[in-house]
Amino acid sequence: MNGTRPPAIYRVSTLDLVVENWAWPFAEARRADIDAHFAERQRERPQLWNGRVLLGRNPMFSGDRFSASYFETDFASFLAWRDWGFPDASVFNGFGMGALLCADGAFVLGEMGHHTANAGRIYFPSGTPDLDDIRDGAVDISGSVTRELEEETGLAPGEYDTEPHWHCFYTGPTLAMIRVLRVNMPGDDLRKRIERNLASQRQPELSAIHLVRSARDLNSAMPRFVTAFIEAQLASRL
Repeated sequence: MNGTRPPAIYRVSTLDLVVENWAWPFAEARRADIDAHFAERQRERPQLWNGRVLLGRNPMFSGDRFSASYFETDFASFLAWRDWGFPDASVFNGFGMGALLCADGAFVLGEMGHHTANAGRIYFPSGTPDLDDIRDGAVDISGSVTRELEEETGLAPGEYDTEPHWHCFYTGPTLAMIRVLRVNMPGDDLRKRIERNLASQRQPELSAIHLVRSARDLNSAMPRFVTAFIEAQLASRL
């Protein structure tokens, strides 16, 4: 089994993520086990849907560029790979995150709802890329972040300023590509606005909104790449 390691941190301005036709040997060899595992997880959370997602391989950082190849697989295979401790170390889950940063310096994060595959986890708006994120044969991580942000918080393009660089936190099985999104309002006001948006949804993806103003606000429900990113951002203010 292959666990995560402390995140290696890269700062890049260009993402080169080509989509390829590639059959995942893990998904083919473990098909029956994967299907049984997903059926069990669906009994626990009936809202889980076995859609199509994009995972990455062959990651390479060179200067201010990150490149990798992505392939299509089903969510059930991804979930089994994750739940079983990432047995295929040649593959990674590479996704974008929009780090909402308010005018008063507060970061805004969401807590995943109980019906989701990541129930209780707290992080920035994000999601594993899917087929809707493919543009001209490549994965559009910027577009993925924009889509996930609007779905989860109601914030639309034009309501925040996007910083040009990506902060990439690579742990082996995961690669979080985080971009700072600056919102011109205090943290408490943005939290209230997002909460109103969530209240209007029949089954919102998020169950709570959290503000992080200092290291004291970090907790174990936040993945290590999230806390590492915030710690680095807070340290840069000193």
